[in-house]
Amino acid sequence: MTGVIEIRSYELKANAQAAFETLFIEEVTPLLAAWGHRIVFAGRSLHGDDSFVLIRAYDSEDHRRASQDSFYASDEWRSGPREALLSMIDRFTSSVLPIADEALALWQAELSEASNANGRR
Repeated sequence: MTGVIEIRSYELKANAQAAFETLFIEEVTPLLAAWGHRIVFAGRSLHGDDSFVLIRAYDSEDHRRASQDSFYASDEWRSGPREALLSMIDRFTSSVLPIADEALALWQAELSEASNANGRR
């Protein structure tokens, strides 16, 4: 079966990475998971000190849109970590790509292993 992944790359404001990462890992990731988002990876990007990457997987593009629409409209997000998180972001981009389930499973395992080896979350 083929689903989609979204790769969201954040460029953060200067010196915001540590606070952003803590907030994202401790508050945003559990909130996304509670809303049914499948987190493939969330952590620092290797390319810069003020960058962060979120990779999520969905069953389809329709599933991605519906999941994100409901999450980002929720009171939990809007009255929760939203403002603090947005205050640390300079800009972000998202790319959505198709991916086979088998490839996703392998990629997720590799990302997890590499993150652990590099001391990243």
